[in-house]
Amino acid sequence: MNRTPRQRLEHEEGLTSQRGGSGADPPLGRRGPGQRFRNFTSDIKFFLTMRCARRNLTFVASFARSRGSPARVDPYARRAHRRRPAAGRVLTFIRTSSTHSGGPMTATTTADQVKDYLKQIGKHRLLDARQEVALGERIEAGLFAQERLDAGRDSLSPQDGADLEWLAADGRLARAQMIEANLRLVVSIAKRQIGRGLPLLDLIQEGNIGLMRAVEKFDHRLGLKFSTYATWWIKQAIGRALADQSRTIRIPVHMNELINKVSRAQRELSQSLGREPSDEEIALLVELTPERVEEIRGYAREPISLSTQLGDEGDTELGDLIEDAEAGDPADAVGHTLLRRQLQDILDGLTDREAGVIALRYGLADGEPKTLDEIGKRYGVTRERIRQIEAKTMSKLRHPSRATPLRDYLS
Repeated sequence: MNRTPRQRLEHEEGLTSQRGGSGADPPLGRRGPGQRFRNFTSDIKFFLTMRCARRNLTFVASFARSRGSPARVDPYARRAHRRRPAAGRVLTFIRTSSTHSGGPMTATTTADQVKDYLKQIGKHRLLDARQEVALGERIEAGLFAQERLDAGRDSLSPQDGADLEWLAADGRLARAQMIEANLRLVVSIAKRQIGRGLPLLDLIQEGNIGLMRAVEKFDHRLGLKFSTYATWWIKQAIGRALADQSRTIRIPVHMNELINKVSRAQRELSQSLGREPSDEEIALLVELTPERVEEIRGYAREPISLSTQLGDEGDTELGDLIEDAEAGDPADAVGHTLLRRQLQDILDGLTDREAGVIALRYGLADGEPKTLDEIGKRYGVTRERIRQIEAKTMSKLRHPSRATPLRDYLS
């Protein structure tokens, strides 16, 4: 049925007034378990009416311009077709800004990137409570429409499919507007975490991810200001990033929370006592054992690179000044080498069998001493014969001509 613009507006006003009666459906959105998006026809009717009303506003605006009178413009439809998703705009700038210069990252370039980013997000106006509710309704309608499309596009009529696609696109646009209006909130929270192991731009990017999650979970009917609700999600995202990425050796999230708890208790006790608290005092405050507190404080220590430059000129590394506890004393190593050479010279003065029996009996060859039976099997003689050869050879080695050079190594 074809209607004039006036008839269409009257028809839409009638639908809106019918919706406001006592039999109106509950608000669209999170209605409790098993009740979300229960009635498709009644829930979506209002948003389709909004779509028709915006089309009529466009028609009226065109007619008014032709008459030379001022026209009303829909603020939500402005440049909608040219807008990119907020996730792409927010994260792409940070991701590409570190590489567009083609050079290494320095403190100056980082400061310039932060300045450029703040300039970009400063172009978006903040939202009042009414605008947050309006955007929240559009976001929820978009999520509802996308859910219906994902459930089964083939079962929908062409008109219903087109209407749902329009609502889904409008919800994504509202989501982008909500995100962009709160980017400065992320920066203010991220600045408080500077110096904890991540650059500011990385903190902002992680906080933006938390902001996107907050936009998806926000319930405008609770009467909360969005910034109050989003702050928790932003802090959580930044905290998880610090726990996962700020340390050389990753510490689990639950252990990182214990480290923060012990650190806070230590600061509080230091201020109240005027001295460094003991592990027992900290353990009493955090309700842990002193042994557990000592263990947690050990985990909190940051590793230091052995390549850290020292001195004003930076020509010395930390590793050059640290003793290798596993390395032996150079003097002992030299003495051991000389002793082996001296023993080899003495064994060279014996017969092959005598030198072989002594080397096997005392492990001079491979460090593993052999028994008389093992040596006897190798030479094909009895263990008694090997014992006799050993006794005879040791008698030769006790001669002063051979024993005197070895006395210097006894100390």
